[in-house]
Amino acid sequence: MSTRVSASWNVFYSRTRCRVPCLTRQHASEATNASVSPGAGDNKAFSKTLLLPKTSFKLRPDVKGVEEKYRKLSCDELYQWQSKYAEGPLFVLHDGPPYANGDLHMGHALNKVIKDIINRFHVSQGRKVHYVPGWDCHGLPIENKAMKDLKQDPLETPPEVVRDTAKSTALREITSQKEQFRTLGIMADWDCKERTYRTLDRHYEIRQLRIFQQMVENGLIYRQHRPVHYSPSSRSALAEAELEYKEDHVSHSVYVTFDVDGKCTSLPLALQDIISNGATVKLLVWTTTPWTLTANMGIAVHNDLTYDLVKVSTGGSEVVYVVASERREALQQYLGFEEAVIIASVTGQQLSDISYKPIFDSYKKSLKVITSSHVTSLSGTGLVHCAPAHGQEDYLAFKALDLISPSTTASNTVVCHVDSKGQFSEDVTSVIGEELAKELVGKEVLTDGNKAIVQLLNASGKIMKIQRIKHKYPYDWRTKKPIIVTATSQWFANLDKIKDDALSALQEVSFFPTLSRNRLEAFVSSRSEWCISRQRVWGVPIPALHHKHSDRVVLDSKSLQFIINAIEKKNLDWWTSPIEEFVPPWLLEDGKAASETWEKGRDTMDVWFDSGTSWSMLSEMGVGRNPDVGRKFDADLCLEGSDQHRGWFQSQLLTAIASAKPTEKLSSPYGSLLTHGMVLDEKGRKMSKSLGNIVSPMTLIQSGPDMLRLWAATVEYWRDMSIGKTVISQVTESLRKLRNTARFCLGNMGDLETLEIMERVPKSEMGLAERYIMNELYTLEQTALEGYTTYNFPKVINALNNFANITMSSLYFDITKDSLYANGSQNHERRAIVTVLEQVLDTMTRTMAPVLPYLAEEIHAARRCNSESVFRKVWTPLSKDWKDPDASKDMASLLRIRGTVLALLEKAREAKQLKSSLEAEVDIIVPNGFEGPVVELLHREEHFLKTLFIVSDASIADEGSLGTSSSNWVYSESISIPGSDDDIAIRVRPAACHKCPRCWTFSRLPDDRLCNRCEKVVETDHPHL
Repeated sequence: MSTRVSASWNVFYSRTRCRVPCLTRQHASEATNASVSPGAGDNKAFSKTLLLPKTSFKLRPDVKGVEEKYRKLSCDELYQWQSKYAEGPLFVLHDGPPYANGDLHMGHALNKVIKDIINRFHVSQGRKVHYVPGWDCHGLPIENKAMKDLKQDPLETPPEVVRDTAKSTALREITSQKEQFRTLGIMADWDCKERTYRTLDRHYEIRQLRIFQQMVENGLIYRQHRPVHYSPSSRSALAEAELEYKEDHVSHSVYVTFDVDGKCTSLPLALQDIISNGATVKLLVWTTTPWTLTANMGIAVHNDLTYDLVKVSTGGSEVVYVVASERREALQQYLGFEEAVIIASVTGQQLSDISYKPIFDSYKKSLKVITSSHVTSLSGTGLVHCAPAHGQEDYLAFKALDLISPSTTASNTVVCHVDSKGQFSEDVTSVIGEELAKELVGKEVLTDGNKAIVQLLNASGKIMKIQRIKHKYPYDWRTKKPIIVTATSQWFANLDKIKDDALSALQEVSFFPTLSRNRLEAFVSSRSEWCISRQRVWGVPIPALHHKHSDRVVLDSKSLQFIINAIEKKNLDWWTSPIEEFVPPWLLEDGKAASETWEKGRDTMDVWFDSGTSWSMLSEMGVGRNPDVGRKFDADLCLEGSDQHRGWFQSQLLTAIASAKPTEKLSSPYGSLLTHGMVLDEKGRKMSKSLGNIVSPMTLIQSGPDMLRLWAATVEYWRDMSIGKTVISQVTESLRKLRNTARFCLGNMGDLETLEIMERVPKSEMGLAERYIMNELYTLEQTALEGYTTYNFPKVINALNNFANITMSSLYFDITKDSLYANGSQNHERRAIVTVLEQVLDTMTRTMAPVLPYLAEEIHAARRCNSESVFRKVWTPLSKDWKDPDASKDMASLLRIRGTVLALLEKAREAKQLKSSLEAEVDIIVPNGFEGPVVELLHREEHFLKTLFIVSDASIADEGSLGTSSSNWVYSESISIPGSDDDIAIRVRPAACHKCPRCWTFSRLPDDRLCNRCEKVVETDHPHL
């Protein structure tokens, strides 16, 4: 028969297993099951009477053709259509802007695809979706890329050249990234400038400055010269959110000594006695940053710690070291304390205020010991070297003791010898002298400068021990190079005043996964300030006015109002327009031009401030917070990677709370936050060029975007996830099976005209198999709706795959091919199956559409024969009437029996006693007189059993009616009856009739040309045969 079936459908028909009404036993006993008798008829003629599948839906997609046909229809045009015509509630997904820098990586692809799945689901529900893609355009990455393109050093390039080049670079990269995003099948109005945003847009920058102005008016912005995280590689201050910590950073720590000043009048009695007896007393200090020792301004001890005075005799002289009692034992083994003698102990309080000599002899001013709570006995010596310019805790300790005063500019109160390059400056001469300064000036403090300090101190006998250690250390998350802490003049936002309000606002925000709430709240709770200034050329300016002849810096709401109005109304540029345009009249001095007394500030805003104010554009677009229409938040959802808890999620929240007017109700800018993990390679490693394990999304989409999208929906994206050849292969196979499932349905349903005239079969007239499939379909749809609503896309895809591969392909398609191919077109049983296939296809298409839009559009086009997008029709769920737990229960009982039947058939096949299951019949033998739900079910569905088992006949008998006839072979097995001690016997034996040349079931009588069913179909539909 396979010779007369078209090649494209061999896969369907070669496995066809048909059935006919069961023959009487006396006919069966007269028949043989050998082969078709000579008078059986013309096989080729009968093949033309079969209703074989026909569809224009291709087995494999034409990737290029599909892209050309559906990208515009299902992306740009669909967004425009729903924006205009959708009548459901508004849904706002606010896009976190990626850097306009370089090609897309898998993280970009995952992020945009998940967003698109959510947006498309909401469109399918009839809602109006607001989604405006954006780009982050300022900051170091873009500046660096621009300078790389120019092949110039940014420090030697005029600022205006850097800005112009950076802007051109950003715009070029936006164009490139936009095209790449489109290839992922992302629904948006990509070519509309008003429906995309860029942080370099003039209107965006002015709105950002207005938010900054309000924060100034709220008293939250201030300037200080103090220690901050500073990246020499970026030449800029960094916020905590811009740091990442490397666990195996190597430092060369040192144990150094400071001599106690014997002339000090506040020495405790024990120290006075020691010094009067001619011994030298040294304070022992441990530091991992020897380069900061030139900026030493004090040594800190803890009030409550006890300190031992440890005497060590060396070379005929005696030296007494001061160390914390709790640290002495840990130190003695490698500092030569084994033979030491403890001659006295003192408290930290007693050490407070004593004087010691600077570690460098050329600096003659004595320094003081202070007490501070940040000193511990967990490591080191219990004495801490303090350099307020290079340590936040040191700075706060000195500030609390009024040893330094807050300042907005560099001053002599904080000693700092490090310049903007992270190198020792000429100022170090004042501490170490001109001769030694030659060894330090111009050297990087983290490398050669640090080594030089160690060598100088070692030569002067100040170092007791050099120790190489691995420890956790902060790095610049963009350049991946270590940072330093150093004193610079920076602008800060006071977060202490608003963090409680920010945390309260988060209580109304939903988090997915729920544990991510803890991460964001922890970041907000731990911050007291935000360093918002950066020393970059390319960025939004902090429009401060600096007085040339004093330390005065003007930045207040009134001056900002004047400056921002000038920029906006006169179309000015802060960087290139003359200073006269920005100095308000009340700051001018009599007889002097503005340029004589004022200059513009050169700091730019942190790029997190740029993107963090993006929430403010939503209200301008008419979709922001509006309690009058029930909108409590500007955005319903923000979705980004887990690293954005310290970045964009946080900066949005902080700028929204900080810029709220006093009379305004405080609220988070977003109602829900959804977080995804990082994309790793198959071995769970981070992707990098050095490892050669980068998987590019642009490579994957060569087989169409649906494969990549299916991967994104399959993985548990809220955790870190892997991708590689194995995973891609699995996803490709899943996509193929979904496509084939749709193709089977389309091929057997008939064309649109056939379906229009076909009378659908109501549920009340359907068989058990159809009611069961519809119950499973209803369950699938409910699972999908719940999964999409809760952002659990793997739950949707798993349910869809199981339904397509197991429920449909492995069961329903197999058992219905006979009816579909061999029954008449208007046969009730066939119409019932087509009714189900139609519902299955429509529901599966709706279910897959948010994830697989192009496949769904293809199916819809083949199904409806029109050019409208599948998303234009609102997803109307199946009626609850299709929920049928009884059908599910009954089918489960029969499938249990089917499992045994299939196992027996396999035994016969392995023994080469049959090739096809249609060569067999099945007897189900129940105990005499036994009654119960299972037996009742078997009798009720007896006509259906041969279909379910895919055999030529199946009958139910009790033990007393088996007779004495024998077969060539028999396989049998017993299975238990639930709730009973009795068993049911299953017997498989050869079919008793001949093979029908049309349907291939062994159900034809010896002298007939066809089986009874096929004869009727041919007589009715093909009377000429």
